Amino acid sequence: MSSYSPIGPVVGIVGAGQLARMSQPPAIALGVELRVLANSPEESAARVIVDTRIGDYRDLGDLRDFAKGCDAITFDHEHVPTEHIRALAANGYVVHPGADALVHAQDKAVMRERLSEIGVPCPSWARVPSAEDAIRFGEEHGWPVVLKAVRGGYDGRGVWVCRSAVEVTEAFATGVELMAEAFVPFERELAVLVARSPHGQGVSYPVVETVQQDGICVEVLAPAPGLDPEQAAQAQRIGLKIADELDVTGLLAVELFQTARGLVVNELAMRPHNSGHWTIEGSTTSQFEQHLRAVLDLPLGTPKMTAQVVVMANLLGGDDPDLFKRYEHVLAHDPGIKLHFYGKEVRPGRKIGHVTALGSNLDEVRARARHAAVYLMTGEYT
Repeated sequence: MSSYSPIGPVVGIVGAGQLARMSQPPAIALGVELRVLANSPEESAARVIVDTRIGDYRDLGDLRDFAKGCDAITFDHEHVPTEHIRALAANGYVVHPGADALVHAQDKAVMRERLSEIGVPCPSWARVPSAEDAIRFGEEHGWPVVLKAVRGGYDGRGVWVCRSAVEVTEAFATGVELMAEAFVPFERELAVLVARSPHGQGVSYPVVETVQQDGICVEVLAPAPGLDPEQAAQAQRIGLKIADELDVTGLLAVELFQTARGLVVNELAMRPHNSGHWTIEGSTTSQFEQHLRAVLDLPLGTPKMTAQVVVMANLLGGDDPDLFKRYEHVLAHDPGIKLHFYGKEVRPGRKIGHVTALGSNLDEVRARARHAAVYLMTGEYT
């Protein structure tokens, strides 16, 4: 048990990944004390946050011990069992988002049911208990069919794009509970980040374009270039409506497909999100500060951008683990570039950091972010 004695309001974050780590600087500025529940002292946030507790987020006893003395509890990920969240709330702890909201980010079928009920545009979908059900869905709605793990999938994991009955059968062989969605022929992927406080104040950040590669976001362009203002406003209205209808407290990220027929909601996340990392330098109020404000029911900050264009590029691990030997070049080459390392062991394909560039010309800003990211990851020039 830590002997650390806080002097300000305490926000407990279950999980100690990079989202908790990046919450520390705004917490310092707000006078907020962070406490994290980590699996080990080697995790990203555990390396920088003094009040780190070691425990298992799947163990209700560990969660209760962790929650003692916290003014609010929130999450670095969506994997905490729903029944444990309900138990904490029943014990009198303030938990944001609550179980009734968070389940929509934990269970994709529950999310689709609720979004359909409130009139949010979604792809055609169905629960498919068996491969035969999924094959019938494909015959009715056309191939390919997208099969998704109902719980637990992220960053492209737990998603199968099936073009035949054989591929459906292979997906079901994993033993994972699946749901089926009609394939959406989208033009590009967008995301909108909104925040909502317990008493219902809400704000929306500008809509961004997210560039995906092998199911992983590699680049975020803010604001989404060439997006019709009315469609951008529609995306923001969708985000705020979902937050209100689902009673979300804190950040809500809504991933969207832009199609020839309009916007379609893809996924939800109820926490700071990769599509919002650009806000650290690119917005007056970063998503991390905004989330802390919301869970403590403080007035929300302005989401206004600090530059005309902001581009964030993710750093993915490769064969060479020593990124630091190259960052001197990046900083010297472009003094305006911003680097963020997550304190994580480098593994191929793993998100280990990001870079952000700001300016007024999209092509120029994008080239700067790409140059920095590619050189850091590979040592090669773009």
